[in-house]
Amino acid sequence: MEAWKEPLRGQMRSDIPPLSPGDQVDVHYKVVEGDKERIQVFTGVVIKTRGADLGRTVTVRKVASGGVGVERIFPLHSPFIADVKVKRSGRVRRAKLYYLRERKGKSARLKEKASVN
Repeated sequence: MEAWKEPLRGQMRSDIPPLSPGDQVDVHYKVVEGDKERIQVFTGVVIKTRGADLGRTVTVRKVASGGVGVERIFPLHSPFIADVKVKRSGRVRRAKLYYLRERKGKSARLKEKASVN
């Protein structure tokens, strides 16, 4: 480990669960409007993860009203992330799920990963 990375280790969060592509997640993030602050929940499927350590980000995609797809990139170690919850894990065979962008309806669904209990 390089010496310059050591101070950054203290800024990394330990409360974030391991995320992988295909997971359906709830990302609770803080929204600042003027002098007020509230928590908003973004629910969607992880279609991409990138980076490592402090620079790790996940791209989450949801289908909003009217069938419009919305993607948002979340830096996982940001202080604006209040909480991340994994609702279910999808069974996928690739690291980037860009093909979901063209899919609609039932064809955009992912099978659930079999639990190893």
